[in-house]
Amino acid sequence: MNVRRSEKHEQARNSLPEELRAVFDEFVAHYTYAATLHHGRPYISYIVLADMVKAGWRISAKPVT
Repeated sequence: MNVRRSEKHEQARNSLPEELRAVFDEFVAHYTYAATLHHGRPYISYIVLADMVKAGWRISAKPVT
């Protein structure tokens, strides 16, 4: 699938080692979904999400519904 990414998205994603890029992609997808639900349109600071992935952010549990 061909994903359109902004320049800032690409810069943040490319700041990560290859093994963390899939984690970042998943985080962005989850964040985009949640922000869209709450605000109708997400604002995403990709560099902040990249920093969180570098700091160890990972999904650790099943979602609470």
